[in-house]
Amino acid sequence: MSVIYILWLREVKRYLRSRVQIIASLGNPLLYLLVLGFGLGPVFKRAGNGDYLQFVAPGIIGMSVLFSSIFSGLGLLWDRQFGFLKETLVAPVSRMQIMVGRTLGGSTVAVIQGLLITLVCVIAGFRPPNPLAIPLTFGFMVMIAVVFASLGVAIGSGLQDMQGFQLIMNFLVMPIYFLSGALFPLKDAHGVLKYITRTDPLAYGIDGIRSVLGAPNVAFDARLDFVVLLAVGTVFLMFGAWRFHKIEA
Repeated sequence: MSVIYILWLREVKRYLRSRVQIIASLGNPLLYLLVLGFGLGPVFKRAGNGDYLQFVAPGIIGMSVLFSSIFSGLGLLWDRQFGFLKETLVAPVSRMQIMVGRTLGGSTVAVIQGLLITLVCVIAGFRPPNPLAIPLTFGFMVMIAVVFASLGVAIGSGLQDMQGFQLIMNFLVMPIYFLSGALFPLKDAHGVLKYITRTDPLAYGIDGIRSVLGAPNVAFDARLDFVVLLAVGTVFLMFGAWRFHKIEA
């Protein structure tokens, strides 16, 4: 257990010590929140869907957790480049413990990031209709973080250099986000888009946050959101552990 704790603590300390990283990681969420939240607000309201800021804020929170968690897994590339991964793998501990420690560390960083964005959303004018559900919101953020930190570890275990980083960004992370219903109501999706969005794990995470906060335009039941995230998280953890077990420094 000490190895898991050390790796968890390393990830958290590395994040907290980097003030530049913390500030930079707020850039994209702030841009989406201000430009979309206030820019599309009048259009969204005229369409009869209510206050767009109240709708999009959970999506921005989910985006922040997604990006932070999946890129923490891709941090394996940096560890490989600077030799830390090789030092970790030759240690007399199981690779399962190493993988769990990294995943928990990345998940914790992602949740911290999500909490910061939640605070920013509140400052910008987001008012949860049900503030007593904040602990449940925290729970959904943790589940999103674990799902995508595990996926990040699985992907990072198969990449040998940074050349594949942009490919992952363009063809995996951004589609996951844009198809999650973070920016548009999933209940209004029709045709092929309706079925594609329902295969996106992030869609259930963001919808779960909307459900427990009482935000408008919820697409699924919160219990379904929880079950799907739990199932996908279990599968991704197993897949990430399998991929990490085969990793070569």
